[in-house]
Amino acid sequence: MRRITRLTISLLLLTFFIFYEQVWCSLSPTHFWLSSLVLTIKHILLLASASWVLIEIVGLLKKRLLNRFDLSNEDNLKSRKLHTQVNLLEKVIIFIILLITIGLMLLSIDSIKEIGIGIFASAGVVGIIVGFSAQKIMGTVLAGIQIAITQPFRIDDAVVVENEWGWIEEINLTYVVVRIWDLRRLVLPTTYFLEKPFQNWTRSTADIIGSVFIYTDYTISVDALRVELDRLLEDCPLWDGKDKVVQVSDSTHNYMEIRILVSAKNSPTAWDLRVFVREKMIEFIQKNYPESLPRTRVNLQGNYERTTL
Repeated sequence: MRRITRLTISLLLLTFFIFYEQVWCSLSPTHFWLSSLVLTIKHILLLASASWVLIEIVGLLKKRLLNRFDLSNEDNLKSRKLHTQVNLLEKVIIFIILLITIGLMLLSIDSIKEIGIGIFASAGVVGIIVGFSAQKIMGTVLAGIQIAITQPFRIDDAVVVENEWGWIEEINLTYVVVRIWDLRRLVLPTTYFLEKPFQNWTRSTADIIGSVFIYTDYTISVDALRVELDRLLEDCPLWDGKDKVVQVSDSTHNYMEIRILVSAKNSPTAWDLRVFVREKMIEFIQKNYPESLPRTRVNLQGNYERTTL
């Protein structure tokens, strides 16, 4: 509703500046400098109103389109893809509209236009310096456009960046906001995702396999752990019913490493499932195989004289 109100106001302003030319032309011809100033201001306001109308139309079209694709659905891969493309496309269009509007405003002021032409005509080196200064900014903007096209990640994708796990919350032309699992926000430039590797856990599908590592003594029965895992997952709503594996993945002189793999429909559910399996498996070992908890053995050989004080 607010967007429609803003669009209505901007259209009224644009209509006023277009159809009420006589308001600006009612000045006396003897005050030419004042008339010229007012017409310049009117031209600038006309451009500002037109750009405002275009921006509001773009925003309204984006909202109407995205309302058809709900991110709260369980299978939201298509929705996340469209939200990412449309949001970034909106920012690119607004950036272009503002750039063109500012350029037209500056060209409508004769004094600024003449100064600009003089600077570029007599001091081309200045333009080169400005170009190098703006190189990083334009590189960041182009990186945002490239992300919108190639989509290495999307809105609400689960990612691991800078050793932090979270979800993509915002994608802008110059920066990306990652919502960390503990509700912190990690803000990174768009160029980061083109220059450095990162993990995307929901690139093609949302389902994921979680791992649990348990360390036990060699006396544990691995088959008993497999049976217990089957029992735990049988009525567990967190498990998606696809993958479940118990394997001895490593061994040392003190313990053996048991890896449990379980699958879930998305990364938050996989985290809860891993915690659940870890807690219950440790509880099972404590109750049924307490002697198989990790231990350190010392074997002493030789004759030792026992002395009593």
